[in-house]
Amino acid sequence: MAAKPMKKGQWVSLILAIVAFLGLYFMPRPAGLSGVAQKSLAMFVFSLIMWIGKPIPIYQTSIISILLLPLLGAVKKQSVAFGTLGFDIIWLMVAAFVLTSAMSHSNLGKRIALVLVTRFGKTPAKTLLVLVLVNFILAFFVPSTTARASLIVPLALVILEVYKAQPGHSNFGRLMMLQGVQNNAFATSVVMTATSAQVLALGFINQQAGGHVGYMQWLLGSLPQALLTAGLAFLAGLKLFPYKDELQEAGTEAIVKLKQQLADMGPMSVDEKKTMGIFLFTLLLWATGDYQKGWFGFSISTEQTAVLSMLLCLLPGIGVLTWKEASIKWDLMIFSAGAYAVGNALDRSGGAVWMIQGLIQAVGLDRMGHTSVALVLIFISVFSHLIFTSKTVRTTILIPAIITLAKQLGMDPVPLALACSFSIACTITLPPHSKVNTLYFGTGYFDVKDELLYGILSCFFAAGSIALVYFFWLKFIL
Repeated sequence: MAAKPMKKGQWVSLILAIVAFLGLYFMPRPAGLSGVAQKSLAMFVFSLIMWIGKPIPIYQTSIISILLLPLLGAVKKQSVAFGTLGFDIIWLMVAAFVLTSAMSHSNLGKRIALVLVTRFGKTPAKTLLVLVLVNFILAFFVPSTTARASLIVPLALVILEVYKAQPGHSNFGRLMMLQGVQNNAFATSVVMTATSAQVLALGFINQQAGGHVGYMQWLLGSLPQALLTAGLAFLAGLKLFPYKDELQEAGTEAIVKLKQQLADMGPMSVDEKKTMGIFLFTLLLWATGDYQKGWFGFSISTEQTAVLSMLLCLLPGIGVLTWKEASIKWDLMIFSAGAYAVGNALDRSGGAVWMIQGLIQAVGLDRMGHTSVALVLIFISVFSHLIFTSKTVRTTILIPAIITLAKQLGMDPVPLALACSFSIACTITLPPHSKVNTLYFGTGYFDVKDELLYGILSCFFAAGSIALVYFFWLKFIL
């Protein structure tokens, strides 16, 4: 299949990336910037523009970056760039994709959602609450935002059809779909493996900030902000989109139809039971990670647990799928490797420090108190998705910069970067900001203005909740 011709905007981004690279590479070296740091900076800016503009796929940009870093002397050894594909975080990503495939292949995720809705969604308001709960529960079992949305949207459409909620006219349908977008994001922020961008952020925190953050630290740290944000957003949605006057008495009929879908699935299959066992085993190992050393004399790391679970999913007689059936996004693996290579090169060469020092002086962050700096960075992290639609690109830009800035200001970089990482999944204001948004938007129940208004309001809730967690909760977790 022939490659699609580039659009005008893609040509502009390509030319801009090349011009920026050449300008930075050949400019007179500023005071305090080493030659290696200048080359790393040029590569970082080039890659950043290419990742945002996407004149070529982002994984191809990463390949170019990995090739050029040692050739240009931006890193001293080839292994520094080429070795990033072997990082343990990359293995964690691969394992997460296999676990997602197992859940989808076995239909366990769909069964969990149907059971919860049919048992607890007796009224419209309870149905909305159950769908919030379903999003949060599925985040543990289905570490893919798009996969979870693909499970929930068909269920929501069945419910709305029974309630005779018309697309574009029904506030109940509008609210259900918009809350689907938002709670997918809020639930994702709780589970570190629920999106690869969060795994990427964890890698930066542990490698560049010297943190020792694992699955449970992320879970316990993020859960309060996610629940608070979801609760505030739920209440705000009831006020923004009142629906009580429009609904007919169709609640019982809706539950009957969903129960029929559940009945059609029959009893739990052997594959579902196997998948459930593997996931519970995985969660048990992650939950007890801090205690295993004392119990057994050794501990199994987050990454080792994920790889072990991946193996169990694939083993003949024990697993539920073959390697070919596992949907592993290798392009994302390559992109992540390139992001690590470019980001680490900039960090190790001193280029990041030089950039942050300039930012501190230009914005005046060095004259602000640590509290003000943290608040500014948290709000920037939440609302940055209005500019950068890719979660992985935002992570690559923000988290290393926040870590470096915290070090420069004498702040502990680990809790600050972790708090800001909780905002990565908060892409809830416009349809193009994620595949999840597009999937829900395609149902026709809400328009762009609805999502923008509700999304911005919920983003303020998210920023405030994350700030509370940073100031009053993370110190007990880390």
